[in-house]
Amino acid sequence: MAQITPPTPALEEPLGPIETGGLRGFVAKFTVLKGAQRELWLTFAIKLLIICAYSVTNKTLILWLSSDLGFSDQAAGALVGWVWAPAMTVFTLLAGSLTDALGLRRTFFLGVTICLMARAVMVFTTVKWLALAGGLFPLVIGEALGTPVLIAAARRYSTTRQRSISFSMIYMVMNVGYLIAGTIFDYVRHSLGEYGYLNLLGLHITTYRTLFLASLGFEVLLFPTIYFLRRGAEATDEGIRFNAEPVRHATGALWNRIWLTGRDSAIDTVALFKRLLGQSGFYRLLAFLLLIGFLKLIFLQMDYVFPKFGIRELGNGAPIGHLSNINYILIIILVPVIGALTQEYSAYRMVVVGGAICAASVFVMALPTMWFQRPAQGFIGQWIGHGYLGVQGTIHPYYLMIAIYISIFSIGEAFYSPRVYEYAAAIAPKGQEASYGALSYIPFLIGKLLVGTGGWLLAAFCPAQGPRNSGRMWLIFALAASIAPIGLVALRRYIRVPEAGREQTS
Repeated sequence: MAQITPPTPALEEPLGPIETGGLRGFVAKFTVLKGAQRELWLTFAIKLLIICAYSVTNKTLILWLSSDLGFSDQAAGALVGWVWAPAMTVFTLLAGSLTDALGLRRTFFLGVTICLMARAVMVFTTVKWLALAGGLFPLVIGEALGTPVLIAAARRYSTTRQRSISFSMIYMVMNVGYLIAGTIFDYVRHSLGEYGYLNLLGLHITTYRTLFLASLGFEVLLFPTIYFLRRGAEATDEGIRFNAEPVRHATGALWNRIWLTGRDSAIDTVALFKRLLGQSGFYRLLAFLLLIGFLKLIFLQMDYVFPKFGIRELGNGAPIGHLSNINYILIIILVPVIGALTQEYSAYRMVVVGGAICAASVFVMALPTMWFQRPAQGFIGQWIGHGYLGVQGTIHPYYLMIAIYISIFSIGEAFYSPRVYEYAAAIAPKGQEASYGALSYIPFLIGKLLVGTGGWLLAAFCPAQGPRNSGRMWLIFALAASIAPIGLVALRRYIRVPEAGREQTS
């Protein structure tokens, strides 16, 4: 193994001069992408397809585990939160070093190939052990291989002036993918029925496995998109540059080379954390990311708790995807604008502001539904229910409550979430972008571990049969989310890391 020299983490490069006055200055913050290399635009396209496939699968996963494989609420939640999540995080961390060893293009291809095979198993098998061992668990590896690669790609294929808006754009593209996935999620469930099936060449594929089939289609489209990435391309302030992609263990049998590269990646990951553990700044960054995990809990419950809640409170076929799409539509609009307007403010401040807004939004769902009965029958409630969602008959108060909650949450998310990714990438030393980028996914580990308790909350407060008290479940989520902004403010002097080019007070 090559010796790793412990570098000092590099802070974000200072932005070059950019016009800031009036409308022209505002537009200039977006036009820095003019002339961007094709690899940056392809990165946006790859992000879109990966998110479409991932989000369709993610929205369906908890329902598939219970309906098709027979898991209880508690078992399904624990499998996702306490098995799927740690496995995803471990492989994501390994994938960071693997990407630095193999190069972006090769890692993309490897991840997509694994995802393609895993999703095919999940579509065509009904055997529980095979669906898990040959589908769900290999899918963790494939998805993890694409996670830090995209962060590294956004940095490598953008210039210094393009970087901040590029991360906002990639976050916007991610939400376009979520929007498409939410629409597909509702369309398939509406067309086939919540518990129907698709007759494909004599095979009866259930509604939820049909949704996996749709995600498989997006996976196929990734191959030609990745093909057009040029080998070793890197955008610099002086123009495009081509470097040979690194290859470890270039000779020998394929599987032996993969094994040796994976082994070295694990060793490199351990070495990375040993180096980080010797730096006081790492502990402050880690504390920051752990607190962000409580905000990610609210984001993740939309896939792992909200679908069952929606079906049980609003009925089979409830437009869960369209309700989630409110978030994605607003994020698509808000993230580039807020990203452009808040470039001069520190990431820490934006995370505190956004986190407070996100936490406050969840308390809406804890309020009594009777408070929203009359407004639900008014103009706004009718427009949301009949106009946007296409619901027939009386509009349940939860439709209005969910719309308000998601709208407020989206404003907060637009402030804080892109800045978390940008920060992790900005401190990466040269050549280790993917390794450091992987650290920004620690909040997802915390969020998924927390959301693993969602099955018990559903069983206790929103069961499939029996009396429900969903407001209490949402109150627990709201209190948990509040830990993030309160902790970030209370511990600010201990965990805040200086940001290059910005005043500490900004």
